[in-house]
Amino acid sequence: MDDKIFVFDTTLRDGEQVPGCQLNTVEKIEVAKALEQLGVDIIEAGFPVSSPGDFQSVQEISKAVSNPVICGLTRAVEKDIEVAAQALEYAKRKRIHTGIGTSPYHIKFKLNSTPEQIIERAVAAVKYAKKFVEDVEFYAEDAGRTDNEYLARVVEAVIAAGATVVNIPDTTGYCLPAEFGAKIKFLKENVKGVHKAILSTHCHNDLGMATANSIEGILNGARQVEVTLNGIGERAGNTSLEEVVMAIRSHKDLPVYTDIKAKNIYKTSRLVSSLMRMPVQPNKAIVGRNAFAHSSGIHQDGVLKNRENYEIIDPKEVGIKESSIELTARSGRAALKHRVQLLGYKLSKKELDDLYGRFLELADKKKDIKDDDLEALLGNVSKKEKAVSLDLLQVVCGKSVVPMATVTLKINGEEQSATASGNGPIDAAFSAVKQIVKRKILLEEFLIQAITRGSDDMGKVHVQIENRGKMYYGFSASTDIITGAVEALVDAISKIL
Repeated sequence: MDDKIFVFDTTLRDGEQVPGCQLNTVEKIEVAKALEQLGVDIIEAGFPVSSPGDFQSVQEISKAVSNPVICGLTRAVEKDIEVAAQALEYAKRKRIHTGIGTSPYHIKFKLNSTPEQIIERAVAAVKYAKKFVEDVEFYAEDAGRTDNEYLARVVEAVIAAGATVVNIPDTTGYCLPAEFGAKIKFLKENVKGVHKAILSTHCHNDLGMATANSIEGILNGARQVEVTLNGIGERAGNTSLEEVVMAIRSHKDLPVYTDIKAKNIYKTSRLVSSLMRMPVQPNKAIVGRNAFAHSSGIHQDGVLKNRENYEIIDPKEVGIKESSIELTARSGRAALKHRVQLLGYKLSKKELDDLYGRFLELADKKKDIKDDDLEALLGNVSKKEKAVSLDLLQVVCGKSVVPMATVTLKINGEEQSATASGNGPIDAAFSAVKQIVKRKILLEEFLIQAITRGSDDMGKVHVQIENRGKMYYGFSASTDIITGAVEALVDAISKIL
């Protein structure tokens, strides 16, 4: 029977230590609730003794979240442990995470101590924490650079003292995967009573091997993995939750599983990125903008024929609607035909061949080709007449008024009107449009770009909407950005109807 891997998320503790990524209590609660929906087993909510704000956040998260274990970090210091216990007072399931450095660097230069004294302090901290909670996790900081035999002595001592989980951090991201895996294996084979506790990985990405090290740790007996969304964290970051989870899901032969609801990965990633003001790099595995994007003609043709030709993960598995076909000078006829059809055009083979030649000329001059570029290239090529068009738009907005919009659409020649309010003029207008078309429409992407500089110049609007599991795109350009936004939405809706 497969073993469960417990997912310990430290986005709100280690992840929040990134300069400029601090969250307030309300934002932390929002992230914690999203992590609960994602299915993480443990949320490390903060370091309570570090500041009144962190104490309050741990306390409020404990009240707001029910299913995951709520964990507070401490040093091997009695005051830290007492404060953590107070912060966790309202948690339905609580854990204190205490520990101390075990590498020669930490023992000599950071703690000015001796190996024997470190073991004594570690045992004392675990025993003290056990007075407040049953679930105590011990971390051997810088275990990655700690001699395995000494590390085994520390682990054995803290398990005997009552630790339920022992965290083996590669704090500096130093280990190679085989080295880290061997460390976990050594502990499993040489620590008396190791079966009484769960071994946990906590790997950093200084050499780009955090995920590989964590997977090696799992393969050698670790049953908890400590991660963050988008791999954020100190310096080069922590092990990425989405990478570990999807590596396990993709390799069906691995004798382990997690309880993560993978379809929530992408939206949770976006939430963390937005609240922490930490953009996700485009080529980031699983959640990056380019993770399921294809621009090479050979790849595009292969993906359009069968997604699995070039994708080992179905984007829908992680909550992304579909792969994207990006048009560049490397794109082939198959990708061009696909995009032209999405725009509502039907081309003969001769028309497609002619368009492809002109497309390549333009693509050599531009880095990528957008849909409005294709519209210009297509010129007067016959297109399905739009089923819906914007006939009238009237908006009322301002600092002290509720934004209202009245919209009249012409649908198959018949005029229909609606009035709605919203958070702003565009939201109000969109709500009015939705009232008229009476379709369940989910706005997936909304992008406004200036074509030229100046407040009176043209702006381009791109929208992406979802209806009954299918994606539709709309475009417009206008000097009035509200009109342009509504016209882009109507353009997309017309493709549904």
